[in-house]
Amino acid sequence: MQIEFILLILSILFFASILAGKAGSRFGVPALLLFLAVGMLFGSDGLGIHFDNIKVAQIIGTVALSAILFSGGLDTKVSDIKPVLGPGITLATVGVLITAVATGIILYFLLDHRLGISLMGALLLASTMSSTDSASVFSILRGRGLNLKHNLRPTLELESGANDPMAYVLVLTFISLVQQGGTPHWGSAIAMLVVQLAVGAVAGWLFGKALVWVVNKINIDNMALYPILVLAGSFFVFAATYYMRGNSYLAVYIAGLVVGNSKFVHRRSTRNFFDGITWLAQLSMFLTLGLLVNPSELKEVLVPGLVISFVMIFVTRPLSVFVSLAPFRKYTLRDRLFVSWVGLRGAVPIIFAITCRAAGLPHGDVMFNIVFLCTLVSLVVQGTTLPLMARWLGVSEPPAEPQQAASQDFDIDFPEEIKSSTSDIEITEAMLEHGAHLMDLRLPEKTLAIMVKRGESYFVPTGKTLLHPGDRLMVLSDNQQALDDTLQRLGVSATADAPKPPKRPWYSVLFDDSE
Repeated sequence: MQIEFILLILSILFFASILAGKAGSRFGVPALLLFLAVGMLFGSDGLGIHFDNIKVAQIIGTVALSAILFSGGLDTKVSDIKPVLGPGITLATVGVLITAVATGIILYFLLDHRLGISLMGALLLASTMSSTDSASVFSILRGRGLNLKHNLRPTLELESGANDPMAYVLVLTFISLVQQGGTPHWGSAIAMLVVQLAVGAVAGWLFGKALVWVVNKINIDNMALYPILVLAGSFFVFAATYYMRGNSYLAVYIAGLVVGNSKFVHRRSTRNFFDGITWLAQLSMFLTLGLLVNPSELKEVLVPGLVISFVMIFVTRPLSVFVSLAPFRKYTLRDRLFVSWVGLRGAVPIIFAITCRAAGLPHGDVMFNIVFLCTLVSLVVQGTTLPLMARWLGVSEPPAEPQQAASQDFDIDFPEEIKSSTSDIEITEAMLEHGAHLMDLRLPEKTLAIMVKRGESYFVPTGKTLLHPGDRLMVLSDNQQALDDTLQRLGVSATADAPKPPKRPWYSVLFDDSE
């Protein structure tokens, strides 16, 4: 194919996915699910784009996942996860192991006669789906703006960011056992797990510190290159840890934690850059996986796939959560039930299934289709109902203070260390009743008017600036309270510029989810 044709198809796919994600947000449907749907729509069983290159899909998935994990660590505050280190790490290790073993045993009895999958094969299949997906958890929890009680959000984000290493080691172990067809050597498997986790943790911390030092010491004339430098560093951490025999997934997440909680130049622009990279990685990864699957093949695994999905949602995930959180008394029954419900599957299980398929294992295609179907069910059943479950279980709460919407007229940002609040106000005739000059507005002492937009022109005002109805005035206050006082004095609602509440999701017509 010509490169122009490939770029045309890619641009159409990306454009369709973005539009689908925008439309889905109005109905409470996760964007990741719609990215998958667009890929399936354009695939060989849909509009006819044929894509079956397992190696390319594996490369895209691995690169995308490394960027997503690094960005997840970059946006996570250590002060938030310190109180939940114990339960988060327990869920990421013991919880994954319990999920894999319990699900594998159940799958063996379910699939042995129907599909002929051995015990080791069933344990391998369960291992691919044993971890919660960081891309799905980060995207849904942060994208939906859920404010959860009792440190549930950092617990879930820590678990999803740190549990891939355990699942990855289990997948590699069972792939080796299936290929050898021998007796499991649990001692060597446990030793490999400990070594991979230890090396990955140490390498991630050291490389993260080194990356911060390089970014602060290097002097680059072009500021736009600093975020690219950090991105290159994240890929280096992932690859170098692999050659050190450590776990790359854990290392890149810890490196992101170290970098995100350190002071370095152009920190805000780097975070904004990684927000875009994360969405690009998620979109590319889920589109690729959607193109890779043939929906017609899912019919063969529809019944076992649905059974497995509901076993994991209602049996093995709750079992692993309740056992893992048993030592931690601070989590209530409602908390544990909600954590059980956030057992989201996503791209990671599918990437692990691609690894099994690429290894040429028996029933590799069947395993891939089952994992894909289970991921779809998880995103539909669990992903779309997270806000509903949070309200039903009473674990959600309103934001501590009203949020400001990003200004559409003034693209100005301030460093995080500056605890200021900004807003842009439309000047009305009522505001000018006591005089049309800026000084006549009598702004509070802690508030400054820093810019005016009139038509398509911008200028910095003075006290003698003559204001016109329809002008947009940008004001800066010390904090949110001072800003609210300013808006109230000008006759503007304190929440006028706050984002509108999201529309009720599609399932609200079936349930009464009011408070």
